[in-house]
Amino acid sequence: MHGKIIGAALPSVGALSYIGDARHSLFVRTMLVKRGLSKSGELNELALRYVTAEAQSEAYKKIEDKLLDDEMDVFRRAYNSTHLNKPRHASGKDYRTATGFEAVIGMLSFIGDEERIEELLNIAHGENGGNDDDSEN
Repeated sequence: MHGKIIGAALPSVGALSYIGDARHSLFVRTMLVKRGLSKSGELNELALRYVTAEAQSEAYKKIEDKLLDDEMDVFRRAYNSTHLNKPRHASGKDYRTATGFEAVIGMLSFIGDEERIEELLNIAHGENGGNDDDSEN
């Protein structure tokens, strides 16, 4: 685990969200390939189910109560950012929540805490031995 993160030492929440988006996408793609999928069209179609604002908002709900104080601070800063683009295909709340989710993952990636990223994303996507469909784990 990591200690308290000093906000001034981190990039902007926009930059953290940018990193987090890429890191989350890599996690999802790897997860799908580990499930035995190999056709690029199928992989791309399935990956979209995880990387939309709505899906990331739902993923955040699964990890929200597991976040540490510094992770929640980054989430709140990103969620409340006034520099967000207007969402095209999502509600404002889902878009802000997804941006916060991405910022948390981006912060952890920026500080090099891969273990924590894997822990949170495994919870968010039900990759603890179960599947991630809508059934109870």
